[in-house]
Amino acid sequence: MLLQRIFRAVIMGPPGSGKGTVSGRIVKSFGLMHLSSGDLLRANIKAKTELGLLMKSCIDQGQLVPDDVISRLILTEMRNIDQSSWLLDGFPRTVSQAESLDNVYSVDTVINLDVPYQTIKQRLTSRWLHLPSGRVYNIDFNPPKIAGLDDVTGEPLIQRHDDTPETVTRRLKAYENQTQPVLEYYRSKGVLETFSGTETNQIWPHIQAFLSKKLSPQN
Repeated sequence: MLLQRIFRAVIMGPPGSGKGTVSGRIVKSFGLMHLSSGDLLRANIKAKTELGLLMKSCIDQGQLVPDDVISRLILTEMRNIDQSSWLLDGFPRTVSQAESLDNVYSVDTVINLDVPYQTIKQRLTSRWLHLPSGRVYNIDFNPPKIAGLDDVTGEPLIQRHDDTPETVTRRLKAYENQTQPVLEYYRSKGVLETFSGTETNQIWPHIQAFLSKKLSPQN
């Protein structure tokens, strides 16, 4: 689909909500450029840029990267695609970051993925990994032939620390506490659209229809 004008969107959703999959489909269907704050952060740390070194220092000390540093990183990158339509993923995460973005760009819509936490916990804690090969199994829909063992080598599978029930619960709680004010901020501006469901394939048609309508020439 060719866009008639510059369109700027943000996508939000807890870890395990299918945000990556939905982002990929939006980019493919509507031609938006995908900007992931996590990818940018890792690239800058790897390239040892001034901001990258500053962020690495914060992370190494177990500190949160300050809002103004994250905002500078993202907004600097966005200047390179000033005349493009984009989808922001992972930013803004705080109201302060949202305000920094608003000072430079007008956001047309914020897509919020609302997936029940119980579904996400089930999804994430069902993942098991064969570390040497990177093969991933899911107890629910792609289980190993023998429980706990890799199909090819027979070696034991492990669960990533991020995927243990305790860690997943903690990550979801942290996400909720941090982003609830951001969702309220965008709701008050009238640009928040929430899509609820337990599966990406169930949610996607609604997002696709919404964006198609939003981007039609008469709008």
